Amino acid sequence: MVPGVPAPLRRDRMLAMLREHEFVRVAELSRTFGISEVTVRSDLSTLADNGLIQRVHGGAMVPGSEVERSFEESLDASAQEKAAIGHHAARSVLPGETIMLDVGTSTAALARSLVNRETLHNVTVFTSSLKVALDLEPAIPRITVVVTGGTLRPLQHSLVDPMAGYVFDTVRFDRAFVGCNGVHVDHGVTNVNLPEAGMKRRMIAAARQTVVVADGSKVGNVSVAKIAELEEIDLLITGRSAPQDLVKELVQHGVAVEIAEPGNPGA
Repeated sequence: MVPGVPAPLRRDRMLAMLREHEFVRVAELSRTFGISEVTVRSDLSTLADNGLIQRVHGGAMVPGSEVERSFEESLDASAQEKAAIGHHAARSVLPGETIMLDVGTSTAALARSLVNRETLHNVTVFTSSLKVALDLEPAIPRITVVVTGGTLRPLQHSLVDPMAGYVFDTVRFDRAFVGCNGVHVDHGVTNVNLPEAGMKRRMIAAARQTVVVADGSKVGNVSVAKIAELEEIDLLITGRSAPQDLVKELVQHGVAVEIAEPGNPGA
């Protein structure tokens, strides 16, 4: 776009771009409108002050009735607990396994813990997350990384249909590590985003074992899109912040639950 567009018009176009793409980075807006990142941040602040957008780390998003937070915004929430969950889950991965890593900050923590397991070899990881793939890159070639392909969702740096699901028709995973926005006794495992929920269901169908990784804030929560019934998951790995009464209810309904203890996630 040619620089020199009046500020009110430029902000209207930024808002339209945000509504189309859900999440947009400051750097992308700077390139698109031919203005400095300082000017972009000023425009975003004006839009946020008017309640039209929500500022998040590195960019902005449009708030909704149930706001799906960007990957960057979610990084700071329960960061230590997610690192512990990732470390706990990574310890269970065995040489020779083929696994699926879902999108999300907990699975990204799992990926980083896999990289830190320097004695782990001959593992193949499929992922629908560009962030997870990049986090795993330092472990190549001892870990083979396969990206599913598909259509990019900027908010989570995730790949969804169309074109994303073909791999699930041809590959069988030993385990799928799946993230979510809610785990509830009556409503099962749910997610805020419909396209990603569809991907998660296909992951579960293609896996011999399903492990849900979710920090304690997700336990007892219910979101819009069903991923799985409780009986479809083999294990829930959560953190110490999970309400103990709700964890007990899940166990009473046959869900295997492991609590990740804080320690040294980098070990």
